[in-house]
Amino acid sequence: MRVELDTKEVDAAFETMTKDFQRSAALPGFRPGKAPRDMVLKRYEKDIQDEVKKKLIPDAYRKAVNEQKLDVIGYPDIEEIQFAKGQALQFAATVETAPEFELPEYKELPVKRETTQTTDEDVEKAITLLRERQTNFQTVDRPAQKGDVAVANFTGTSDGKPITDIAPTAKGLTEQKNFWINIEPTSFIPGFADQLIGAKAGEKRTVNVDFPADFVTPQLANQKGVYEVEVVEVKEKVLPPLDDAFAKNYGAESLEKLRAGVRTDLENELTYKKDRSVRNQLVEELLKRVSFELPESTVVQETRNIVYNIVHENQQRGVAKELIEQQKDAIYSAASGTAKNRVKANFLLQKIAEKEGIKVSQEEVAARIQSLAGMYQIPPDQFVKDLQKRNGIVEIYDQIASDKVLELLQSSAKIEDVAPEAATPA
Repeated sequence: MRVELDTKEVDAAFETMTKDFQRSAALPGFRPGKAPRDMVLKRYEKDIQDEVKKKLIPDAYRKAVNEQKLDVIGYPDIEEIQFAKGQALQFAATVETAPEFELPEYKELPVKRETTQTTDEDVEKAITLLRERQTNFQTVDRPAQKGDVAVANFTGTSDGKPITDIAPTAKGLTEQKNFWINIEPTSFIPGFADQLIGAKAGEKRTVNVDFPADFVTPQLANQKGVYEVEVVEVKEKVLPPLDDAFAKNYGAESLEKLRAGVRTDLENELTYKKDRSVRNQLVEELLKRVSFELPESTVVQETRNIVYNIVHENQQRGVAKELIEQQKDAIYSAASGTAKNRVKANFLLQKIAEKEGIKVSQEEVAARIQSLAGMYQIPPDQFVKDLQKRNGIVEIYDQIASDKVLELLQSSAKIEDVAPEAATPA
């Protein structure tokens, strides 16, 4: 897009800016605002020109966008600038615009919903998890058995060398003192804990392991390890009694009230999962019904966001940087495909919101910000500042609008209730 502003407007802007400088200029021998115009021009000529340029180019760009009724995405690339006093302002602006497309039919879309219900068994499993949070560990004078914890000292080698010779960062896999190992098949290194069954405190054992192909430390994948282990203690897990006193630890008046509260939580969670599955299917159905070109810069930015989140989540889980680096091409490829679908879905939902007249109020945005700030335990004022730095308030606005559109689509969808195995996964 080529933009031009005539000489008259350029000179008027120079005149206005010169007067502004003249009013505030403090030159030797003159009171502020009293310096002669020619001296102000001589002293501040470059500054005046820069300020005029900074004002005129954005103003001219916005005016051109409005006149041509362009739906611009992101920021323009401004180049080929011709600018000087007494001349017309000219420049080229390269912009990306939102794609143009016809909305497909978006009401009465077909979706499937699972008929899963919360069972008594589900409630008891959840209660067991609550009990396990309050597990006590009691030292016992007997051989270790499945479900116990073995407190052990160990040193590890692979091919006769300390493991750190093969994987320098794996110090914790080479030597540990008083290390707690759950006697479960998948605990620590697969196959390690099972070889401690039957060992008593003070007993020493040699443990042989095969590091799996997908082991978190890539240098050890498919390698064999040998560990010299000394069992220091055997601890038995002791769960608290299932009674009203236990329930009160979780804020319930009685065990019966705790079970009722757990059931309500599970039912709410199940409802949320069903709704999420339905909404995912609605988006997938929309995506299949229309095709259009996506703005490259938007896809690139969304891909970067997804890659960042994937890497961050893997680091939080303790995945080694080396393994992440090995998988970077696969991560980027997967992120790119996801990004394209997200960007396409966002354009579709935005257009439906426009057609249906769906609006988002300032109060709704403020409430969402307050909720997110509480979730992340960040003071609301600081959270708002962080959002403003990365244009995040617009993202929150878009999220709320998308939620409203999906609620509309769900309310009109043709929902078929099906058995769990027949439902489309979320």
